[in-house]
Amino acid sequence: MSEKDVILEARDIYYRYPDGTLALKGVNFKARRGEMVALLGPNGAGKSTLFLHFNGILRPHRGEILIKGKPIKYDSKSLLEVRKTVGIVFQNADDQLFAPTVMEDVAFGPLNLGCSEEEVKKRVKEALRAVGMEGYEDKPPHYLSGGEKKRVAIAGILAMKPEVMVLDEPTAGLDPMGASRIMKLLYRLNREGMTIIISTHDVDLVPVYADRVYVMDKGRIITEGTPREVFSKVNLIRGANLRLPRVAHLLEILNKKDKIPIKMGYTIGEVRANILEYLRKECKKV
Repeated sequence: MSEKDVILEARDIYYRYPDGTLALKGVNFKARRGEMVALLGPNGAGKSTLFLHFNGILRPHRGEILIKGKPIKYDSKSLLEVRKTVGIVFQNADDQLFAPTVMEDVAFGPLNLGCSEEEVKKRVKEALRAVGMEGYEDKPPHYLSGGEKKRVAIAGILAMKPEVMVLDEPTAGLDPMGASRIMKLLYRLNREGMTIIISTHDVDLVPVYADRVYVMDKGRIITEGTPREVFSKVNLIRGANLRLPRVAHLLEILNKKDKIPIKMGYTIGEVRANILEYLRKECKKV
């Protein structure tokens, strides 16, 4: 993809909190149209702080955020336009859900965009259908399960029809089935053309879903590339207090202990094909 395809970019972002903590130290980041981009890093790396810059919730002390090639302006009219393009789903859905009913919660964004009553109803219905939450319109959000709350939070962003959705730890606190549902939903939205940016501690999800990966540590981006490129840097990944995906760790064991010459491919199909090819060659030697 060319530079023309870049829909969101952070250029040399520095941010210091009021207590003096320098949370971001020259961060550069790009997301292209239609990509799913994963941001990995330990707690305190600066992931959430960076995400809050993407639609103008935080303003950098140095550097700039560009949406479709244009720097964000921080007046209220400009920020409204930014938030039509970039929607953020927070890690804790309870921080995002506040209305008495699911319908009112999902309707909040379109109402603030000035949509007509008819358009709001249409958007709410479409968004709830997209996340599999039809029939929950009159439910109080605090009665929902963690996974259901997350889906309603995503519906609230979908109802604003953004081009980019940013999700901070979308599977945090969910059981494996709930996490799988959320990731399948995001994968479908991405295949339909939406740019998805996620932060996650669940490294096993990354090679399955992400097109590109950024790794962050101590307020800096320390590497970026495809999942294969990034997870082949074993020492760097572990030095950032992260672990390899389980499939990549299996490959590492096979390479080191059993001397099986497998390149760092991460799909189950690649692993199986490489191991079978090795075994065939070994059998021919017997």
